[in-house]
Amino acid sequence: MDYKAIAQQSAEQVLAYNQDLSGWKVVKTSVTVSSKASKLFQGNLYRIEGVIPELPAHLSDFLYKSEHRVSWDKSLKAFNMIHKIDSDTLICHTITQSFAMGSISPRDFIDLVHIKHQDGNMDIISTRSVEFPGYPPTSHYIRGYNHPSGYVCSPLKENPAYSKLVVFVQTEMKGKLLASVIEKSMPSNLVSFFLNVKDGLKIHKAPIPALRSHHSMHSAVHKKK
Repeated sequence: MDYKAIAQQSAEQVLAYNQDLSGWKVVKTSVTVSSKASKLFQGNLYRIEGVIPELPAHLSDFLYKSEHRVSWDKSLKAFNMIHKIDSDTLICHTITQSFAMGSISPRDFIDLVHIKHQDGNMDIISTRSVEFPGYPPTSHYIRGYNHPSGYVCSPLKENPAYSKLVVFVQTEMKGKLLASVIEKSMPSNLVSFFLNVKDGLKIHKAPIPALRSHHSMHSAVHKKK
């Protein structure tokens, strides 16, 4: 499997979602959550956007690294890097918490995660589920599937020291869930994620990163211990 090619395709798809402003229906307004029908499965593509009081380089490094993820992302019970392809491309195994008051049981995912640096200090972190040897589905969790999803971090025009964060999610939960259960619970779950990012940044304040090119990532990515 050509993971690098898949990663590049996923990053381009997330960028296309970011540029496509048509057809979105706002479903939550405390943090703006919109949705529209996915073209890849019988579910929704969600878009979450808001302002984060942090530099884009700090924010993208924070979202990309795995070592602190479970400590601030309350939707997850495990997040581990299982294979490093290069400094910008990883394969991760994720296990979610149950949500929607327990009506949606924990899922696990094998995701290809890739960071791409664009001109204008924009970073795209794309995720897409893949198969990976040694991590087949088990009887412990339902194996979910993430169609191309991710984060777009860019400087806020009014204040470049702040970031505009746009998150795209199109998750196929699998199992025997009713679509209405997912559609009812997903917006609130996504708002919670956004708030968790803000709280996590306060706890794990990063040092100012060194200048970096748009084609390489200087910060090391460590496996969660």
